Amino acid sequence: MDKSKYIWMDGDMVPWDEANIHVLSHTLHYGNGVFEGTKAYKTHDGRCAIFKLHEHTHRLFDSAKMTLIDVPYTIDELNQAQIKLLQDNKLYDGAYIRPLVYLGYGVMGIYHKEAPVKVSISAWKWGAYLGEEGMKNGIRLKISSMTRNSNTSGLGKAKASANYLNSQMAKHEAIDCGYDEALMRDDQGYIAEASGACFFMVCDGCLISPPNDNSLNSITQKTVIDLATDMGLEVKRCKITREEVYTCDECFLTGTAAEITPVRDVDSRVIGNGKAGEITKKIQNAYFDLVAGKNEKYIDSLTYIN
Repeated sequence: MDKSKYIWMDGDMVPWDEANIHVLSHTLHYGNGVFEGTKAYKTHDGRCAIFKLHEHTHRLFDSAKMTLIDVPYTIDELNQAQIKLLQDNKLYDGAYIRPLVYLGYGVMGIYHKEAPVKVSISAWKWGAYLGEEGMKNGIRLKISSMTRNSNTSGLGKAKASANYLNSQMAKHEAIDCGYDEALMRDDQGYIAEASGACFFMVCDGCLISPPNDNSLNSITQKTVIDLATDMGLEVKRCKITREEVYTCDECFLTGTAAEITPVRDVDSRVIGNGKAGEITKKIQNAYFDLVAGKNEKYIDSLTYIN
C-alpha cells in the first residue's frame, strides 16, 4: 500500500504513521462505522478531478443516518477536506479516497449513542482493484456459498463497516478456491452483488443488472446505466438467476475501486469468448473518458482540485 504524507483526522492533517486510534474505540469492538470509496483521476488536460465527490459524501451521510451516527461536520466541510487532503499530499495524478466516520473511545457496551463520533479521511495511490490483467482481459468469478445479508437482518443500503464481514468471507472463499472475486446471491437465491462491486451482464445486446433490493445504491452502477443509455443500449433492472449468469454473452463488475472490470469465467463456465466483451469494452472506454473529463455531458461530475 502506498503511503501518503497526511491523513485528515477531525480537522487536522496528521502524519500518516501517527494517524492512530485507541484500542477501546467503540467501532473496533462493535462494527458500527460508515465509510466511502471515492476516486480522483488525472484528466486529459493534465489537471486532477474527484469523480462525483458530492454524491459519495452525501451517501456517507445517508449511511450515517441509517446507522444512527451524527456526523459532526457538514457535507460541504467534508468535501472541502477531501480536496485539501489531495492538495496537501500532492496527489495530482489521481488517488483513492477513503472517508470514515467511526465511534471512538469513551464508552463500552452495545449501546453506542454516548460514544464520541470521529471522522478521518485517507487518500493514496491505488491501481486497478482486481489487477491490470483483470481490467484488460477479465477476471474469474465464483458464486459464493455466502448469501448477502437479508433486509430483515441488517441495513444493506448503508455502506457500513459491519456489512463487510459478509463480503470479506465471500472474497476469501473465492480466492481460496482459485478465483479472483466472489458473486453473492440474496436469501432468495437471486444474484445480489460482488463482495465490493455491482454486477452487470449482457444478453442479446441488452444490459441487465439486478435491483438494489438488499444492496448498496451504487454510484458507479448508475453512471454505467447512464452511459449505456447514451449509447442506445436497452437496460433492464431485474432479478437474475445463477443459470442466466452462466449463459450470458458478457458480464462485468462496477464500482469505485473495480471501475469497469470484465469477467471471463463464472464457476468454470467461460463467458462469451473468454475475454472482455465488445459492449463491456465500449462501456469501459466511455467510463474512462468520462472520469478523464473528455465527455462534456458529464463534466459536472468532476470536481477539479488544481
